[in-house]
Amino acid sequence: MEISALFKVIASALEAQRKRMNVIVSNMANAHTTRTAGGGPYRRKDVVFVPEEVVEGDETLSGVRMLQVVEDPSPFKVIYNPGHPDADSNGYVRLPNVDVLEEMVNMMMSLRSYEASISALNTYKGMLMKTLEIGR
Repeated sequence: MEISALFKVIASALEAQRKRMNVIVSNMANAHTTRTAGGGPYRRKDVVFVPEEVVEGDETLSGVRMLQVVEDPSPFKVIYNPGHPDADSNGYVRLPNVDVLEEMVNMMMSLRSYEASISALNTYKGMLMKTLEIGR
């Protein structure tokens, strides 16, 4: 197995989870944004991952990459608040479709995946170091 191939696979997992974490943080930061440049409240976003082949010499391993960021089509939350600047003529305000508790769970899952990739990297690095010690 090529040394760099496994590093590329682990790096792809780390990069994918970093991008996912950025999207989650954006969702949480905009959980109360009722007005955006596109009009209307902020719409929750999520990432789509796809497998990605990592080829080194005659070896092919599967990594992961982020394909795209998609908007969540679920409906907005609606509350009655006639004093709000973004209230409609009936006094209702549309709020983002972001559930902060769900985003926290997603963040913890992303963090655990990131930590697992770091653990795999450290294990592989330890194996390489032991291999070098055998050669002495």
